[in-house]
Amino acid sequence: MERISPPLTGNERETLRTYLDYHRATLAWKCEGLDDEQLRRASVPPSTLSLLGLVRHMGEVERHWFRRVLGGEEVAHLWSDTRDFQAAYDASGSTRAEAFTAWQEEVEHARRIEAAAESLEVTAYVPSWKEEASLRLVMLHLIHEYARHNGHADFLREAIDGTTGA
Repeated sequence: MERISPPLTGNERETLRTYLDYHRATLAWKCEGLDDEQLRRASVPPSTLSLLGLVRHMGEVERHWFRRVLGGEEVAHLWSDTRDFQAAYDASGSTRAEAFTAWQEEVEHARRIEAAAESLEVTAYVPSWKEEASLRLVMLHLIHEYARHNGHADFLREAIDGTTGA
């Protein structure tokens, strides 16, 4: 994924779309050049958080918000038979190929769903909130989710090989 800077004067939808893609690319960049073992390396105990776990988690998040919520699809969780969102964090048996393929497929689904939406005002029912939410809110939620986890990725990457910067 190429990291494209968000526009300084773009319209709202273009700005949201670009910021979301910027954060997606940041996560990919944080994982660049690392092997499977490094990507699975956990943070400071007792946490088991790893870069690969973050990639898996974000694949699950993309799948949930864009395919389940906005798209109305009834798709299973990627890494859990019990609908456990936390299962994605356990990357102990995962590989870069498996995790990145799943994540990138979900990103492509998300892009298609977003592009097909008539406007940012399109809404969908969010079962966990018991309310409707707009595409605008979903995109902002995903930007927030990526930004938060990219902060974790900064620390994880630095602990692996000293690489810093975003």
